[in-house]
Amino acid sequence: MNLDMIIFVIYMLGLLALGISFSRKVNKSVDDYILGGRSLGPAVTALTMQSTSMSGYMFMGGPALAFQQGWYAIWYAIGDAGGSIINLSVLGKRMRRMSELLGALSPIEYLEKRYESVAVKVVASLISIVFLSAYVFAQFIAAGKALESLTGFNYELALILGIGVIIAYTVTGGYLAVVWTDFVQGIIMVLGITGIMVMGLIHIGGLSGLNESLAAIDPTYLSIWGKDLAYYGQWGMVLGAILIYAITYMGLPHVVVRHMSMKSTKTVKGAVLVSSIWNQIFVFAPYVLGFVGIVMLPNLSDPEMVIPTLAYTFFPGVIAAILLSALMAAIMSTSDSILMQTGTILSRDIYQRFINKEASQAKVVLVSRLCVLAVGVVGVIVAIYQPPTIFALVIFASGVLGNSFIVPYIASVYSTKANKVGVLCSMIAGAGTNIIWTVGALDTVTGIHPFLAGVIFSIAGMLVGNRFGNPPSDEMQALVEKAKGPRQIPKNINKSISFDLSPEAKNISTHLQSVRLNNVEN
Repeated sequence: MNLDMIIFVIYMLGLLALGISFSRKVNKSVDDYILGGRSLGPAVTALTMQSTSMSGYMFMGGPALAFQQGWYAIWYAIGDAGGSIINLSVLGKRMRRMSELLGALSPIEYLEKRYESVAVKVVASLISIVFLSAYVFAQFIAAGKALESLTGFNYELALILGIGVIIAYTVTGGYLAVVWTDFVQGIIMVLGITGIMVMGLIHIGGLSGLNESLAAIDPTYLSIWGKDLAYYGQWGMVLGAILIYAITYMGLPHVVVRHMSMKSTKTVKGAVLVSSIWNQIFVFAPYVLGFVGIVMLPNLSDPEMVIPTLAYTFFPGVIAAILLSALMAAIMSTSDSILMQTGTILSRDIYQRFINKEASQAKVVLVSRLCVLAVGVVGVIVAIYQPPTIFALVIFASGVLGNSFIVPYIASVYSTKANKVGVLCSMIAGAGTNIIWTVGALDTVTGIHPFLAGVIFSIAGMLVGNRFGNPPSDEMQALVEKAKGPRQIPKNINKSISFDLSPEAKNISTHLQSVRLNNVEN
């Protein structure tokens, strides 16, 4: 075993040890195992949310898109740069309050209780299980490719070894293992990608030198419309590319659960600051490295291997292995979160809700662990025999999840009138539109990105469906109002009120003082 492989094995074993160390802390209750006892602070919330969001796509799918399409790919990064700010600002505080008021431990249970409908749970569970599974399969494929490059093992063996570690610490350590390994890996990701990008730009003469080299190869690489102007004038594709990461995080169950696990609503402000700084450093780098790959790796057969190849080009084996740990960090931080969420849905939202309502907390935790293990094993099998491109699978799965849940989650904390018929129509219309648009390649016909089409139909489904359903109960409407938080009077109005009332307050004070003196004299 060579030295760089030894370093990587030590890294994997370190993560495994960190995850397993939480096993005793999460055996006490379902709340501990599934939500970590709602105890996460700002920094951990921010980094687990961002590292979970980014996934292996950012190290493999994103650079591949940039390698193939040039500067058009940067639209995805522009949306991604603001995604965490939008997600935390729109949903953070209100969803944290609402989830606790409802006693919900999973994003799907949250939807059922908020919209007072078992049908909502069933539809949401089906969509989540199918497309979270597709999402995690993409991460498994990325893990296999990365480890194959790093270790020299064949794809299948590399896949089994890498995913085995992820499954082990997720099953044993639960949610706390997931978020704390995410925290560590979030730091590794930003350091690793920054190191590779700096060396790439130095080697190629900075951004100016990069653009000059791209123009010499093919001027259309510099176009916002893609190589050969493939998307010329298609603003619907551009808007969809921006929105898919600017707002999709608000619809991904494995991401929004981070709102529910925060220590308090005060956590949001710090999390916004940390995540926005992390994003600006990280999100553009993978695409820039894709551009560097066009110049330096013209004969690369697999565009998804741009970053691993550049790492070994710029650095000796040992340092490259350390930097490529960042790639595995991205893959693992998303895979464990999706596995955890899928296990939660299967155990809490299906098993305990429909199969064994009297199940003890210990049994629900056991079932959750078994479900995580089962989904992981199935994922490995699928990844071995059906390896589609990572970019296409991630975009498709995240797009469908976003189109299904963005509108329902936002409406759940902003609208007292949103009802179960509206949310069912929204989920089905959003998911169905994205699937039909993607399978039928309607983006090439209409010039509209599948995600943008899904957002439009999801909103329409909510608006139309709400007209046919009964309003939520009075109790639920009161909870929605309570989840909005304390209302503060604007300063200018408060100042005017104080000014207007000051004479009356002074007269009352004088009167009370005179009464008190009279009582003393008598």
